[in-house]
Amino acid sequence: MTPDQKFARWIRNACFAFVLLFAYFLVADLAMPLTPQAMATRVVTKVSPQVSGQITEIHVKNNQVVHQGDVLFDLDPAPYQLAVEQARLNLEKVIQNNEQLDASIQAARADVEANDAVLQQKNREAKRLNALFHRNGTSQQLRDDAQSAAKAAKANLIAAQARLKELQVSRGDVSDKNLSIRVAKNQLQQAELNLSYTRVEAKHDGVVTNLQLEKGAYAAAGNPLVALVSKDVDIIADFREKSLRHFSQDSQAMIAFDSQPGRIFTAHISSLDAGVSSGQFDANGRLATPTESNRWVRDAQRMRLHLSLEDESVQAMPAGARATVQLIPENALLAWLARTQIRFLSALHYIY
Repeated sequence: MTPDQKFARWIRNACFAFVLLFAYFLVADLAMPLTPQAMATRVVTKVSPQVSGQITEIHVKNNQVVHQGDVLFDLDPAPYQLAVEQARLNLEKVIQNNEQLDASIQAARADVEANDAVLQQKNREAKRLNALFHRNGTSQQLRDDAQSAAKAAKANLIAAQARLKELQVSRGDVSDKNLSIRVAKNQLQQAELNLSYTRVEAKHDGVVTNLQLEKGAYAAAGNPLVALVSKDVDIIADFREKSLRHFSQDSQAMIAFDSQPGRIFTAHISSLDAGVSSGQFDANGRLATPTESNRWVRDAQRMRLHLSLEDESVQAMPAGARATVQLIPENALLAWLARTQIRFLSALHYIY
């Protein structure tokens, strides 16, 4: 065989291998999709105090495992203890004021009764003198004086009744539903709640990470100070849209982590995100901005899958750990090829 014939045979074999490889990748992309765009994630809670104050004590260390209810750090409670004491004094003052109002109401009722008795007496005197005046038994001046006295007694009674009503309104309900007492109790409860907030606790189990606190630092309410990483691991993987058309929730998958080359973990699809950021538009009052591209074939859109692992040993996997995800088709031959493919990539991680 001449050198030209050998070279032609190599070209034919290379073209045939290229066609086979291209056909394999085409089938693999459609029937047994794989993506290196995957990672392990955990829910990260930004812990921030609900009140402001100076940090007096730190109860945790960096990368420490904590449980729900564990105290992370304390704020200076002195200002809030004073606020609680002030609220208690205010409640006692309100109760004392109500007792004073009760005494004033009793006095006002007695005043009303006294003015009512005076009015009755003055009315009787006015009627008697009016009858005597018509029989020429008294003078007009005495009759007019009696009528004026009756009118003055009536005005005094109305004024006494108004004072009684004013005191009753100020006193309000005489039971525990009294408005002033409820307001004072509410202020006390708020002060006690603020005092409890000086102990910042973990709201769920997790790991404290990137701790940067120091005693004496000032903590502002609502300002995140501690990152609490959840223990639950969620695997996210981004696949092209067309690659997911033959797969649904609970479809099987296999995962290879870069940090554990040679090991394969089984998983299943737990959910598919309802959308991605490119499909979200803000109502900002502006006109639409059409996408511009000079490419004949545009880049494929990727959708995000969430996968649940069946191996509990990966719970120690750090957030952000990179992974490669292989979806397993139902066809037996394609499933075998998919498992072979992900095992080859997992072994390749020893090198790269």
